[in-house]
Amino acid sequence: MSHTATPELRRREAAPEHGASTASLLVLLTGIFITTLDFFIVNVAIPDIQADLRAGATAIQWVVAGFGLALGGGLITGGRLGDLFGRRRMYALGLALFTAASLACGLAPSPGALIASRVVQGVAAALLMPQVLGIINGVYTGERRARAFTAYGLALGLGGVFGQLIGGVLIQADLFGTGWRSIFLINVPVGVVTLALIRRTVPSQPRTSGTRLDVAGTVLVTLGLIALVLPLIEGRRLGWPAWTWASLGASAVLLTVFALSQRRGKAPLVAPSLFREAAFRVGSGLALVYTLALASFFLYLALYLQQGRGLSALESGLLFVALGAGYFAASTRATAVAARLGRQVLALGAAVQAAGCLLLLTAIGHPIGWLIPGLALAGAGMGFVLAPLSAIVLSGVTDRHAASAAGVLSTAQQVGNALGVALVGIVFYGALGSVADAFRTSLLPVMAFCAVTAALAQFLPKR
Repeated sequence: MSHTATPELRRREAAPEHGASTASLLVLLTGIFITTLDFFIVNVAIPDIQADLRAGATAIQWVVAGFGLALGGGLITGGRLGDLFGRRRMYALGLALFTAASLACGLAPSPGALIASRVVQGVAAALLMPQVLGIINGVYTGERRARAFTAYGLALGLGGVFGQLIGGVLIQADLFGTGWRSIFLINVPVGVVTLALIRRTVPSQPRTSGTRLDVAGTVLVTLGLIALVLPLIEGRRLGWPAWTWASLGASAVLLTVFALSQRRGKAPLVAPSLFREAAFRVGSGLALVYTLALASFFLYLALYLQQGRGLSALESGLLFVALGAGYFAASTRATAVAARLGRQVLALGAAVQAAGCLLLLTAIGHPIGWLIPGLALAGAGMGFVLAPLSAIVLSGVTDRHAASAAGVLSTAQQVGNALGVALVGIVFYGALGSVADAFRTSLLPVMAFCAVTAALAQFLPKR
């Protein structure tokens, strides 16, 4: 960059770009936090839901799976809708729908009503989530954008890390006698207040003009992703019946046809030019591989603490504080570390998380306090990866395709979560012996995914 351009760049980075402010970021991150929280928090409430609604095992599975399936299937379309019809508008619509669906979940009189409301929550989250990354990518530049992406990673991670603790506290508190319903009803006042602030705080961005929604592409990618995610969510529990393999095969066909249609279409849902950027192409693959290690780690750690060590949901949630403390500490330093190390911050984070898993391996069988150092170190590794990841992957994406690119990135992460739970679940449930032995074995593939993540980071652009 020339020296004559430097003063102008400094002026742009010294003030909020396009009306963006700290309040804007807080409003956007609130939506990300509550949608991420709802993905994880429901696991804590499963026994109470089952008893209160007299729900069978299959219905309970769909309370969890319905949200993830709708979210994974809708993210790419949600991102493109933001590019076409306005990101602030789609964010507000998604948050309004999520708030209404949360109320319906909290008042659900039957398992069927709860499942339907959870599916609507997933659709709403798919509409909301890509807009946050798209708006951040479009209204901030330079160091301010890096800090905004770090804050995004912090909100995303804390929603996942503290989901179990927050759920345990709410159920234990039994606010107004609501029991498990409070984990959904708490979203309502938060959503209403946030909705009231959107118009006055979040900047509006110009819509992409002269294009239309690729309806055929939308149908293909939605069906393809549902056909991929559904067997990953349900396959292990059902013993991988024939339909799960047929579904995976159908997903490969549908997604291949979708990819070919995007190359030839005049208004593609996902612009092929996005994948010509090495940061986006390699980074999306890295995000998928890394998230193989995330949801699986959270799930099987929770099972180990509750089934293997006999802790309550609240007690195990308190242990997650160690994970969250490490995550918070690393996330707040991630921007500075990334400025010095560039892409190697991702390799560093993956290595630190693997080291944390190694410490956990040595702590199994010892008093519960021995787990704390490993949890803190694993959380720090997650912070060094998740906080800068979105900024690195989306660094070369133009504003025109910012939300659809964010939808692709978020989809890669959701598919990685589902695939990781399925793959690590095969190892966890296939291990002989106790729950402790199963958890010990499950940490090995998690460490392997971290190693692959560190290797893939070497193929990212150096800047």
